[in-house]
Amino acid sequence: QVQLSESGGRLVQAGDSLRLSCAASGRMFSSYAMGWFRQAPGKEREFLAAIIWSGENTFYGDSVKGRFIISRDNSKKMAYLQMNSLKPEDTAVYYCAADPSAMGSRYATTYHYWGQGTQVTVSS
Repeated sequence: QVQLSESGGRLVQAGDSLRLSCAASGRMFSSYAMGWFRQAPGKEREFLAAIIWSGENTFYGDSVKGRFIISRDNSKKMAYLQMNSLKPEDTAVYYCAADPSAMGSRYATTYHYWGQGTQVTVSS
C-alpha cells in the first residue's frame, strides 16, 4: 500500500512554469506506475501523464503533450510534474496516483491510490 501527498500548487500567471511534487510512503513505490490527473470544476477528471515503475517510459494526454513533463525519483519516493507555458485552462485541482500494475494507464480506474490534490490557478 502507498499513501500519496501532492504539493506545489499555487496561483501563477499565464506563461509561467510550475513543478508539482508527489511524496509517497510505503515500500512498494518503486514497483508502481505513477500518473497525474486534474479536475476542473464541473469537468471530468482528466489524464495528464504517466510514468512506468522504472521511469524509462512516459506518456501524456493530448492537452499537455509538449508542455508538461513527468518524472520520478524512486530513491526519494517522489514523482513530479513539470508544467510549462501554463494557460488559464490549466486551472484545476491536480492529483497524483499510483498504479500497482507498474505500466501506467490513461484511465483513472487503473490507479488504486490517490493523493488529496493540490490547487493550481493560472491567471490571464
